[in-house]
Amino acid sequence: MLRRTLIFVSSFLVVFAGLWGCAGSASTPNTPAAAQATVVPALATMAPTIAAQAAAGGMANVRMGYVPVTLYAPLYIAIEKGYFKEQGIEIALTPLVGGSDSVVQLAAGNFDVAAGGVGAGLLNAAVRGIDFKMVAGLHAEKPPMASPLVVSKKRFDSGELTKIADLKGKKLAINAKGAATEYWLAAVLQKGGLTFKDVSVVGLAFSDVPAALESGSLDGAILGEPLVTQAEDKGLVKRLDDAFLNNFQPTVIYYNVEWAGKNPEVAGKWMVAYVKALRYLQPESVWKSDEVVTMLEKYTKVPADVVKRASHTYYEPDGRLHIQDYNTLQQFFLAQGELTYKDAIMLEKYIDTSYLDAANKKLGPYRP
Repeated sequence: MLRRTLIFVSSFLVVFAGLWGCAGSASTPNTPAAAQATVVPALATMAPTIAAQAAAGGMANVRMGYVPVTLYAPLYIAIEKGYFKEQGIEIALTPLVGGSDSVVQLAAGNFDVAAGGVGAGLLNAAVRGIDFKMVAGLHAEKPPMASPLVVSKKRFDSGELTKIADLKGKKLAINAKGAATEYWLAAVLQKGGLTFKDVSVVGLAFSDVPAALESGSLDGAILGEPLVTQAEDKGLVKRLDDAFLNNFQPTVIYYNVEWAGKNPEVAGKWMVAYVKALRYLQPESVWKSDEVVTMLEKYTKVPADVVKRASHTYYEPDGRLHIQDYNTLQQFFLAQGELTYKDAIMLEKYIDTSYLDAANKKLGPYRP
């Protein structure tokens, strides 16, 4: 049996309708073709040809899956600012429904680079023998979080649901079990003195949450941006808490190991472009700039004015991995009985920061 090996170029991101799964489900938009990016609409048309062909003009072609949400901001920036192009790389993008799809396709050899969360599925795959190396971090969340706990605005205004403790005995939603949003819900409940034993937890796509809260069939949920801001604009939801985690990193980016082994120079240059994009996104003011919100609108189809007002995700300027956060998620999923093993595995053995270290050395220390 062929052993499939992945290299995780860590990163998560957010949705956020995105991470979420961590990237949760999102409808696939009519994805635009950027000046340096070729958008491939279907895996069947891409599979063996893109891997075998170099882009015109000697450019190296790198295949990527992505969820068209704001979580993937560094990717959009690296394309639109020309960071990949200056490294001699052309990105072939394939839009996907969720981040976990990207990991599956990477393992199958359909992608060279992917991004996704450290969830129960990944951890279970690790103990089955799939080898991956975390090599860089993607997104983290800080207050005001991009995936807060929300309730119905009319029920908040009536005084029925105004604090976390009011959710005792209520029905709450997350977008998927075994994803970081499940941990999010546990963390915010704990802040209000509750546990999963005090509530009923169901799975529900982010896009269905606002209507369910409005109808009363749901009492609360973890919801990701920009859906939160859009639902607020319609008077449907109220943020009950958006400060229950600080600088928590649930997502990573990964390389296909076979591809990276055969193309180490390209893999290294990809990381240089990625780190440049991470650094570009550091100033808080950048997230409100017309340039950035227009880029995000292009890939996510979310109106620029909504992106500008929405809470955003955060990125380490050097791509640093938060191994402590991955271990926290592992312990949580173990406690929930969602892992196929009983004793925690050493996640440190899956870390390889060689590409990241080389990129930061080439670019020099980050200076705000």
